[in-house]
Amino acid sequence: MHNEKELRRLALGVLQPGFVGTTAPEWLLAAIRDGLASVVLFSRNIETPEQVAALTTRLRAENPEFVIAIDEESGDVTRIESRTGSTRPGNHALGYLDDTATTHAVAQDLGHTLRAAGVSLDYAPSADVNSNPDNPIIGVRSFGADPDSVARHTAAWIRGLQSAGVAACAKHFPGHGDVAVDSHHGLPVYEASDRDIARQALPPFRAAIAAGARAIMSAHLLVPALDPHRPATLSRRILTTLLREELGYEGLIVTDAIEMGAVADEYGIEGAAVRAITAGADAICVGGENASEGITHSLADALVEAVLGGDLPAARLADAARRVAEFATWSAELRRNATGAPDPFVGLDAARRAIRLSDAARTRLPLTGAAHVVELAPRTNLAIGKETPWGIAAPLRARTPDTTSVRLREEDLPAETPLPAGVLAPADGRPLVVVVRDAGRHAWMRRALTDIVSARPDALVVETGLPGLLPGDAHVCTHGASTASAQAVAALLTDGSGLHEYETPQASPAVPAPADLS
Repeated sequence: MHNEKELRRLALGVLQPGFVGTTAPEWLLAAIRDGLASVVLFSRNIETPEQVAALTTRLRAENPEFVIAIDEESGDVTRIESRTGSTRPGNHALGYLDDTATTHAVAQDLGHTLRAAGVSLDYAPSADVNSNPDNPIIGVRSFGADPDSVARHTAAWIRGLQSAGVAACAKHFPGHGDVAVDSHHGLPVYEASDRDIARQALPPFRAAIAAGARAIMSAHLLVPALDPHRPATLSRRILTTLLREELGYEGLIVTDAIEMGAVADEYGIEGAAVRAITAGADAICVGGENASEGITHSLADALVEAVLGGDLPAARLADAARRVAEFATWSAELRRNATGAPDPFVGLDAARRAIRLSDAARTRLPLTGAAHVVELAPRTNLAIGKETPWGIAAPLRARTPDTTSVRLREEDLPAETPLPAGVLAPADGRPLVVVVRDAGRHAWMRRALTDIVSARPDALVVETGLPGLLPGDAHVCTHGASTASAQAVAALLTDGSGLHEYETPQASPAVPAPADLS
C-alpha cells in the first residue's frame, strides 16, 4: 500500500511536461527533486545549441538519468531548428527517394545534433500511413501511402536515430494517416475494419518494434472497429490488448499532448490523463500552452486523487512509473555509448535528390535572370511552428539579389474576385515562379494558381507539400517544405545544380502520380 507522498512521487514520474523559458525554472528543478522523471522541449525553449546544452546539463544535475524529450521530426516539423527551418528533409521526401540507407543517414545525423544538445528522446518518426490525401495533420510528415514502404523507412529511421544515441518514439498509434480531422481541434474517426487496420496502419508499428523502438506515442482518435467508445489514448483495448498483448510491445507508451482538443474537450486535461494511465499509457505529454507549474501539479494531484478514490489502481500507476524509470536508464546508457557528429551535407544532399521535375520544368532550367516569386501560403497546422520559415523566395534572393516576391494568403484572395493586378506586374519580362503548399487540399490556392498559370503559361510551379494535379506543365515537387529542400530548389533554379540527376521516373508515394507530373 502506497502512502500519499509515495503516490505523488509516482504521479510526477509519469508526467512529461513542457515549460516556458530558455533556462530551467526553479519550480521545474524542485519537481525533479520530488520525482519528475521527464520533460519535453519545444521551440520556445531553444535559442542556440550552446544554450540548449547548458539547459539540459542543468536539468541533469538534479537527475543524471532525467529524460529530455523533443518533438523533432526534421522537415516541416522542427523544434531544434524552428527559427531557421530544418536542414534535413522530412519523411515524405525520404519516402519518395525510397533509399533506406539515406533515411538511416538523415536520422542518424539528426540524432548527433540532438544528443549534443542533451536530448535523450525524440517524439519521432511519424509511422502513420498517409492514405488520405485530405489529411490536415499528417501529410508530408508521413513516409507515404504504402504500408510496406512506410514500415521500411520507419525501421531505418529508428535505427539511424538510435545509433546516434537518441531514443526514437514511433507515432501515432494505431495510425493517424486515414483521417480528415486535425486532433488538435477535434476528435478524428478512423473508419476502417479491424482487418484493414491490421493491413494498412499496423505494419509500420510492427516494424518499429522489431527495429528496437522503446517508445511509442498514442493517437488521439476514435477507432470504432477497435473501441467504439474511447479514443486510442484512453482505450485499454488499443493500448493494452492490442499494443502490449497482441503486438508484444514491452516499451514505454507515451501520449500525444494531453491538452489537445480530441481528448481534453470531452474529459478535461486531468480527466484525460487519469484515463490514459488507467488504459495503459505510461507517460503523459503536456505541451502547448499548458506548460506551467500549475498544470503539472494539477495533473499530479489528479492522479493521486484517482488512486485514493479507486478510479486508478495503484499498481497501474506504479507500473507506469516503473516503465518510465526503466526507459530512463536505458536511454541514458544509449546516449553515453554513442559517438559521432553532424554532417552539414547529409540533409541537403537528401533534399536535393528528393526533388522531382516534370519534363517541361527541366527544359526551362536554369532560369535566365532574376525571377519574380509568388508564394501562396496556407494556414499551417499546430504541429508546425509559426516561426518556422517557409518558401523559395528567401533562398532564391540570397543567390540572386534582384529576385522579387509577394506572399498571398487565403484572405488576400476572396472567392469570385480576379487576381490583383499588382501580383504579376513585377514578373513582366522576367521568369515567374509560383510556390504552393498542399495545393490539392486548398480550393482557394488551386483557383489562384490556375489564374496565374492562365496568365503566364510559362510559369514554373513549385509544390512544397503533397504532390497533386497542378495546372500548367512546368512543375517542381520538393515533397516537403524544409529549409534544406528550399535551398536545393534555389540552387537548381539559379544554376541548374545537379539538373542531370533529376531523371527519377517513380511516382510520389503519398498520392497517385498525376499524368502531368510524369
